[in-house]
Amino acid sequence: MDLGYGTLPRLLASVGSSVGAGIDAVIITHKHPDHMLDLHGLFRARWFGGLDAAPIPLYAPNGVVHRLQGLEEDDEGAILEVFDWHPLPDGPYSLGPFELRSWSLPHFVPNAGIRLTADGLVVAYTGDTGPDPDIAELAADADLFIAEPLTRQMPQLVVLHFVAPRIPHFFEDELRDRLQQFLGCPDQQRGIAGGAAQPGDLLVQRCPASGVRVHPAERLRVPVSGEVPAGG
Repeated sequence: MDLGYGTLPRLLASVGSSVGAGIDAVIITHKHPDHMLDLHGLFRARWFGGLDAAPIPLYAPNGVVHRLQGLEEDDEGAILEVFDWHPLPDGPYSLGPFELRSWSLPHFVPNAGIRLTADGLVVAYTGDTGPDPDIAELAADADLFIAEPLTRQMPQLVVLHFVAPRIPHFFEDELRDRLQQFLGCPDQQRGIAGGAAQPGDLLVQRCPASGVRVHPAERLRVPVSGEVPAGG
């Protein structure tokens, strides 16, 4: 899910193929480059080295495809030779053992929140989003819930509805104050209303870019009932 800056080399290394053989599908939440720019690198790798392979299923808003086309001098045909595009939000779709459901979540460009389910396990991912009641359904009973803020200046408001009133000790003072302030906000200012969603694990994907840091030792996913992790 999402191929932002620097993700492609690690993806190709993980599948052991310089042309992406073994990649079953790609899901992109929206067209901003920090979420999709390395998709163009995957296109080039497949175009020049693996064009005889079947197109890779690509699940993404149409703005992602249009941005790829712009990087290839608007050559729509070339993009669709490499990728078998399926629009988001739409579906549900079946991806091998997974069911993919998606929701339109608020951002400056069309953004799809993603929910993948297989064998009773659920991973939910917001993409970049502001508060929205649909996040409750997206994240309900998720084993892992990954959330990102609307902008790099915005506090991580979306995920904090899941945090217990006791703020974990490892947050520095400024972020702790922000969390406490958020937890006192009216429900309509929160990403999720009424506490409907209860994920098993919570990953804070990105904290505000204001000098607030979380100690590196704590950047791990852990149960929500214990501590709140942060990564990225």
